[in-house]
Amino acid sequence: AALLSAVAVALAARGFAADHLDASAMLRVLGQSQRTIAGAYTTEFALIGVFASALGVAVGYLVHNVFVLLLSGLVESALPAPSLWPVAFGLGMGLTLLLAFGLPPVLQLAQVPPLRVIRRDVGGLKPASLAVLCVGVAGFAALLLAVSSDLKLGLIAVGGFAGAVALFAGLSWVAVKLLRKSVNETTAPRWLVLATRQISARPAYAVVQVSSLAVGLLALVLLVLLRTDLISSWRQATPPDAPNRFVINVMPEQADDFQKTLQTNGVAKYDWYPMIRGRLLAVNGQPVGPDNYTEDRAKRLVDREFNLSTAVQQPPHNQIVAGRWTDNEAGAVSVEEGIAETLGLKLGDRLLFDIGGVQNEARITSLRKVDWGSMRANFFVMYPVQQLEGVAITYLAAYRAPEVQGFDNALVRQFPNITNVDMASTINQVQRVLDQVIRAVEFLFAFTLAAGLVVLFAAVTATREERAREFAIMRAVGARASLLRQVQRAELMGVGLLAGFLASAVAVAVGWALARYVFDFAWTASLWVPLAGALAGAVLALLAGWWGLREVLRRPVVETLRRAAE
Repeated sequence: AALLSAVAVALAARGFAADHLDASAMLRVLGQSQRTIAGAYTTEFALIGVFASALGVAVGYLVHNVFVLLLSGLVESALPAPSLWPVAFGLGMGLTLLLAFGLPPVLQLAQVPPLRVIRRDVGGLKPASLAVLCVGVAGFAALLLAVSSDLKLGLIAVGGFAGAVALFAGLSWVAVKLLRKSVNETTAPRWLVLATRQISARPAYAVVQVSSLAVGLLALVLLVLLRTDLISSWRQATPPDAPNRFVINVMPEQADDFQKTLQTNGVAKYDWYPMIRGRLLAVNGQPVGPDNYTEDRAKRLVDREFNLSTAVQQPPHNQIVAGRWTDNEAGAVSVEEGIAETLGLKLGDRLLFDIGGVQNEARITSLRKVDWGSMRANFFVMYPVQQLEGVAITYLAAYRAPEVQGFDNALVRQFPNITNVDMASTINQVQRVLDQVIRAVEFLFAFTLAAGLVVLFAAVTATREERAREFAIMRAVGARASLLRQVQRAELMGVGLLAGFLASAVAVAVGWALARYVFDFAWTASLWVPLAGALAGAVLALLAGWWGLREVLRRPVVETLRRAAE
């Protein structure tokens, strides 16, 4: 939203400066110095920036209460009193936006020559210098990195959306060029020919309009996909017969009775593994501790006990990705590939564990890929033997609960020392948490879409007078108002269709990448997503453009031509 707001401020300020060129030239004729004119506009912009930023801070204070409601149950409702840091940051961001991106074109008004009073072709606005843009972008990016409180996260946010803007700009530029060549002016409808000419005559503004709206739509479309298709695919990735109960702390003397109880109640398929608690002491003879690692997860892993297990045969839901699992191999251990990467372990490393006062050393002979989505019993570290001698064990069972009324309560009464974890309730609770978080983020990204619409509005209104002159000339030579209305609608809908299609296509690609490389499950996007995104973009562009250009067709032709001749 902030990146798009910078574009909106730059466009609006340039339009403001263009409207005040003649007034500035008159001030120069009346004897005002460049310093006086520049100081007046700088003061005006500073006052506007302070007022607008203060208004934004006040709105933000009210909006945070909406987040409290959306995240109720996840965060405490009674929040501490806000500090002055958000106020200072809001004011700093607003003033940076206005002064870095809005003031440069306005300061050119102080350099307008007095000769413009009699010659309208002199003293026009010049493009902002590269140095000015670089300074503004650098200061703006520094503020965004500061508020993120994390350099990597800030770079991902700034770089990701900047990359999206660049991608959309490039694609929209190509689309404008292809559109101009693909429309046959001899056979195409007259409204389509004129709309194509309007877009191709101002390709830079078309690129800005498409890019800004596409970035806003990208954020929302991606969230919709995450909320619906990706979460649905995640649910479908879990097998229908996956275990929904995990029971731990089954004592060895209870093992036979516990398994008989499961079988008596119709549970024929279940995971059954010994569970051993052990702390990692050394790797290859070198003691290890939290101070040996920089990553937080690695520090936590070596600072607590591992859940170890044993199994003669390789678990069927685990895939060997390196090394070899050999049944009943003494002195061997198999490690999950993720934890091996986190702790910097590799094949052949010797691990020393302290298991209830008994030290056990084993060599890594295989690395496993664990399918966590299977909801089966899984362990980071497993010994390929029947049991470890001289260590205390308990048992873990994972199964799908039978449709027997009161089964869980009866099981706990029979074995009061066990811990029965109902994963069905846990998954439902996780889903409710995800829904709450997504609703809050959707609300936040609505500001991104709003910023995209503001940029679209600013880009449309920046060419309003130019459009008014063109339409006035067309009407003067006989074009009907209905034809010009069709041209205006076609141009706006074309911009929206292209922005919505590009945003949806990129959102589908990002969603696939998240499913494939982050969530690790198969996902196929619906073909309706680009179509729905294109239609949504067309409607939004039509509404924003209509609001910005509603007076262009209503203005009398004589008035428009008189303004152009002045």
